[in-house]
Amino acid sequence: MGKRKRLKADERKEANKSQYFAQLRNCPTSPRKMRLVADMVRGMEVDKALSTLKLSSKEASGRIEKLLLSALSNFEQKNSGGDASKLVVKNIQVDGGRALKRLQTAPQGRAHRIRKRSNHVTLVLDSKN
Repeated sequence: MGKRKRLKADERKEANKSQYFAQLRNCPTSPRKMRLVADMVRGMEVDKALSTLKLSSKEASGRIEKLLLSALSNFEQKNSGGDASKLVVKNIQVDGGRALKRLQTAPQGRAHRIRKRSNHVTLVLDSKN
């Protein structure tokens, strides 16, 4: 690794130490369905976001709720029990993961391809200020 790359990597690591985030990898839900739930909580306060996710009927809301609780836990570990009521969901990003490719039989000896999609979710918390 070159010197510039190492310096950039060190800067990125230092920036991550002051951020509170959690990641969910290879979640077996399509990214489109997950983004609908992610858009509901983006920019909300943590307490309000948790209650919104708990009351939502979508399957993806349970997974994002668990991810939000994980990010809160990361905040409490880094700040040794700091005040979590002033936190906001700063950024929530849903990216496509790998897709499992399957075949479904079709009439007259043909086959259709089915893609079972997955996604990666990154949730970042920040203080209100």
